[in-house]
Amino acid sequence: MKINLTTAGLFEPRQFAAWSTARRQAIHQAVARGMQSGGREVRDAARAQMRSAFTVKRNSFVSSMHTKVLDKKTDRLPALWVGSKIPWLGLHEKGGTVAGNLLIPLLPGRIGPKRFKAVIDGLMRSGNAFFIQKNGKVLLMAENIRENASQLTRFKRAERGRTGAKQIKRGQEIPIAVLVKSVTLKRRLDLAGAVRGALPRLARAIQYELVKS
Repeated sequence: MKINLTTAGLFEPRQFAAWSTARRQAIHQAVARGMQSGGREVRDAARAQMRSAFTVKRNSFVSSMHTKVLDKKTDRLPALWVGSKIPWLGLHEKGGTVAGNLLIPLLPGRIGPKRFKAVIDGLMRSGNAFFIQKNGKVLLMAENIRENASQLTRFKRAERGRTGAKQIKRGQEIPIAVLVKSVTLKRRLDLAGAVRGALPRLARAIQYELVKS
């Protein structure tokens, strides 16, 4: 995901080349310092938007959003990069459809992709994974066997919750996931809006450093 936001009013960037070398260096360094300090407020605004948009269970998810000052090119003014290494955040910013054969875990809560992959791999290695068609849906099933006890713990609990059964018998088939062709996600993250709202504070931080220089 790439979002370009700009603000104006500090000075005219086109004049940057007309200033003396020493003056350009001083301005370049001042803008970089302002972005470094003001960028923390931009980062915090973006993280607050993530907490508002998602049910956050791990702080590492929110802390993945960070800022970085790009100031290596001395012939142009620095820029502030805002982003996260989580690749699917962009889809929640714009909304959209993910197509393909997708397995959706049949659990009341969230399971991480690595953990879910480990469950599927464990079931596949033991030969305890098969598909059935039920009520127009394609379901991935597994038998309740001792070999897959660790992989099936959460899914057995979910099945008891769905059926009201007190226990899942040995050898009983348990639904693991539903196979779908596509998933449509609505827009839920307004990262651009959060960053835009923090731009005046960033501008003030840059202005402060420019006055000092």
